Amino acid sequence: MTHPLVSQIRFARSELIRGLEGLTAKEAEHRFMPMNSISWMVGHLANQEHGYWIKLAQAKNIAPDLNRLVGYGKPASTPPWDEILATWQQITAATDEYLDTIRAEDLDQHYPWKDKLWQEDIGRLLMRVIFHYWYHIGEIQAVRQNHGHTHLPDFVGADMSSAKY
Repeated sequence: MTHPLVSQIRFARSELIRGLEGLTAKEAEHRFMPMNSISWMVGHLANQEHGYWIKLAQAKNIAPDLNRLVGYGKPASTPPWDEILATWQQITAATDEYLDTIRAEDLDQHYPWKDKLWQEDIGRLLMRVIFHYWYHIGEIQAVRQNHGHTHLPDFVGADMSSAKY
């Protein structure tokens, strides 16, 4: 069974995609100073997932130049929208199989990294990814408003009319 935190990552991803509907490549690559471009934000989210779930968790590297392009603290960039969205899709698809293996008993474990253990446990990394998505989803909506977009999502969840609780 998929861990609830993994389900939350997938839900945040789906809300990211919903928040990008109707966006053009030109808008995604435009930068309203001092904010980053939407293409950078999507690449930045992909970079975090790549770092945690592919590099740390699986000791692989499927996007070797991504951190240089959109990593934390790196110079601002406006990566091509089509390429960065395809990279995000590739990375999230590659992480899904791994994420499905995470169980409750794994949450307090640490990944090995450079002959020591990563400072944050798996549970904290899951939470960090979830919150990072929500941070940038809000920021993306602000950028879209600057582009003049209206009728953007008002609430989390596209259709909650059939929700069971």
